[in-house]
Amino acid sequence: MTHGSMRLKDKIAIVTGGGKGIGKAISLAFAREGAAVVVAGRTLSALKETCDEIRSMRRKAIPIQTDVTVEEDVVLLVSQTINTFGRVDILVNNSGVAGPIVKLADMDLAKWNETIAIDLTGSMLACREVLKSMIPRRSGSIINIVSEGGRAGDGKSGFPLRSAYCAAKMGLIGVTETLAIEVGEFNIRVNAVSPGPVNGGHITNAMMGKARATKRPFEEIMKDLAAGSSLKRISEESEVASAVVFLASDEASAITGQTLPVSCGQHINF
Repeated sequence: MTHGSMRLKDKIAIVTGGGKGIGKAISLAFAREGAAVVVAGRTLSALKETCDEIRSMRRKAIPIQTDVTVEEDVVLLVSQTINTFGRVDILVNNSGVAGPIVKLADMDLAKWNETIAIDLTGSMLACREVLKSMIPRRSGSIINIVSEGGRAGDGKSGFPLRSAYCAAKMGLIGVTETLAIEVGEFNIRVNAVSPGPVNGGHITNAMMGKARATKRPFEEIMKDLAAGSSLKRISEESEVASAVVFLASDEASAITGQTLPVSCGQHINF
């Protein structure tokens, strides 16, 4: 790759949960690499703000208010994208909620179902809808945002008090690996990016909640979080976005069915 060439030039991307946090960082990174971005999510004001930032780079962006738990919303999101831009090259399933922070023995079924609906079923619906046009075109890249808190098989999966979130994210890894096999013959790649704790409002809110629940100082909890990784810090949103750009690009043309951790080498699970 020659320095300065854009890795996603003229690509059309949908980013769910694209108005804030990691989703916003991904949307902006895609635009910098030359993509037109459809920024989807529930909060229209945040979507518009992200689109304004993208347009200030002289890139195309449209906000589409979407609740991924509503099937019709997801169908409309994809059809509006195709009506506007003609196709979808990249889908990033980033919409997600932290879910209830509670022991499974005390789980509220409605909150469990809501977490699965947003973090897992919504991603399935978005995949299903984009595949209707990706398969005939024999081209596309899907990237699911999962979590180190929900990564199975590495001896450190499981996240106390977060069973709904873990179940959804482990489930999404299962979808990623299965779908990669199903659509590989159509030249469509499906991968996941698995962040550990990421600097930003999401982790701050979660750890403040933990501080209240455990009656420990917030600063101490954040320090422990950093100490549990090889690099002795937590990741930045831009670092997660860089991994997503790589997997979306032709540089990753032989990579599918994989989960890429972006965790500063997290090796202690909290």
